[in-house]
Amino acid sequence: MTKLKDIVTYLHGIAPLSYQESYDNSGLQTGDADMDVNGALLTIDVTEEVVEEAVRLGINLIIAHHPVIFKGLKKLTGDNAVERTVIKAIRNKIAVFAGHTNFDSIAEGVSKRMAEKLDLENISILTPGGKETLRKLVVFVPVEYAEKVRKAVFKAGAGTVGNYDECSFNVTGEGTFRGSVNTHPFAGKPGVLHTEKEVRTETIFPAHLQSRILRAITEAHPYEEPAYDIYSLENEYHGAGLGITGVLPAPLSEKEFLDKLKTVFNASCIRHTPLLNKPVHKVALCGGTGSFLLGAAIRTGAEFYVSADFKYHEFFNADRNIVIADIGHFESEQFTTEIFYDLLLKKFPNFVLHFSKVKTNPINYY
Repeated sequence: MTKLKDIVTYLHGIAPLSYQESYDNSGLQTGDADMDVNGALLTIDVTEEVVEEAVRLGINLIIAHHPVIFKGLKKLTGDNAVERTVIKAIRNKIAVFAGHTNFDSIAEGVSKRMAEKLDLENISILTPGGKETLRKLVVFVPVEYAEKVRKAVFKAGAGTVGNYDECSFNVTGEGTFRGSVNTHPFAGKPGVLHTEKEVRTETIFPAHLQSRILRAITEAHPYEEPAYDIYSLENEYHGAGLGITGVLPAPLSEKEFLDKLKTVFNASCIRHTPLLNKPVHKVALCGGTGSFLLGAAIRTGAEFYVSADFKYHEFFNADRNIVIADIGHFESEQFTTEIFYDLLLKKFPNFVLHFSKVKTNPINYY
């Protein structure tokens, strides 16, 4: 039997909570982390009907894209849909987990899946992770232990730059230290100044991995008190961010591309700005509410920006520099359940997974 905490730890390792937006509430919503889970029901939204579906299937975990609890609940009396859904999940001992904007932000996240559905190539993140997403580690190690410590921090997630891994800079020098009478130094004697040939190893890592990397240093380093420094960086982090850009295998006319959008995303209608009468080759995308990335999409030179939830006046901001295609919020995020499925199947191959058959999209078209 699989523990809920194993599922949660794995998913947070892929999409850390530090990646979520400030307004969000991703993570475990209901359930005891130590409980056994017998499978998961995958859905975009958690509604009363979805909880009832889980009960019918005998599944005690729901994994959703949208949190059922966005804001703090002050009571649980069943006065609204959110309260009734939470009450029903708790009564039936069903855990609810949400992976929302943190899964929007990972390289293999929601927008990347949209791009794959459109067969886009040369895919890259539209707005890479911002300042202080990356940090630099500098660690000082005796020469003969340098390789062991490097391997340990690489295994913990440090040293990746774009498509390269195990990246570091190393220089040899001399370190000095003097332990007190209460120490048991790796080299030298307590109370005596000691000089040791050391390697200064520098590498970078995503900020959310810091505790894991420090544990790796502690376990691999021979010193009682490993010497290290950590610096915040201004560099962009291309391993995470919002939105995606890519190019079509062959240019399409604007109407052909709109037809492709309707088919791929099963969109009943597409709200769009005036067509520009030029071929569509480069496309920018963002799952869910994406108007805030319009400027970035324009700067890439894309002919189309595909997203959702544009307000009336925001359409004017296209200013004939790009075509905005608003395909609908649910429509743009509907394939998120496939991301959960692929990730969980890879890590827990015998774990039972079901796609919800409940239509949770609250918007209908007449």
